[in-house]
Amino acid sequence: MTRVLLIEDDGETAEEIRAELTDRGFDVDWSANGIEGLDKARSTQPDAIIVDRLLPGMDGLTVIETLRKEQVRTPVLVLSALGAVDDRVRGLRMGGDDYLTKPFAIVELVARMEALLRRPAESRETTLKVGALELDLIERTGRRGDRGIELLPREFRLLEYMMRRPDQLLTRAMLLEEVWHYKFVPATNLVDVHMGRLRHKVDGPDEAPMIHNVRGAGFILRAVP
Repeated sequence: MTRVLLIEDDGETAEEIRAELTDRGFDVDWSANGIEGLDKARSTQPDAIIVDRLLPGMDGLTVIETLRKEQVRTPVLVLSALGAVDDRVRGLRMGGDDYLTKPFAIVELVARMEALLRRPAESRETTLKVGALELDLIERTGRRGDRGIELLPREFRLLEYMMRRPDQLLTRAMLLEEVWHYKFVPATNLVDVHMGRLRHKVDGPDEAPMIHNVRGAGFILRAVP
């Protein structure tokens, strides 16, 4: 049974989440403050963690930062009433894998959890490398050779997904589902817009291209000598 640690100080919210996840077959352990939650994360080694950002004892981002410094790569979904872009960016840069703003639909929380849990083994890695391209999963930074790459949160997640699957054709439908968490394929150029920005950052003007557009099919990330 998949074990989930829920760190949430609001009892009503916690009970709603616990009830829904339990009905779907998850084993849910609950902590109402950050210090206890951190101790449980260390001792019970759950498959995934849901953590509220604002907690008594120790705030949620400190819990995540502490775990990441200890090389714990358990997938973490951050819950918060703080929905501004800067707040979401900070939550992801501190080591959160996904960020959900309150109030939220419980079905969306479940969908995001399922998406995170599809890659539990991958989460143990702290650095990804494809040729000269390197991605630091803790510092949330990118580098190609000696050149640093500044990535926005969505660009980081998109590049991470591609670097875990080098030389594999990734369709737009796959990217929309795994990176944007869509459960359907809308009529949108969202992937192409973000991919264009990412290619501009990854492939410099004097560098051999690594991100390739396969016309009518999708995209491939390939290492270069």
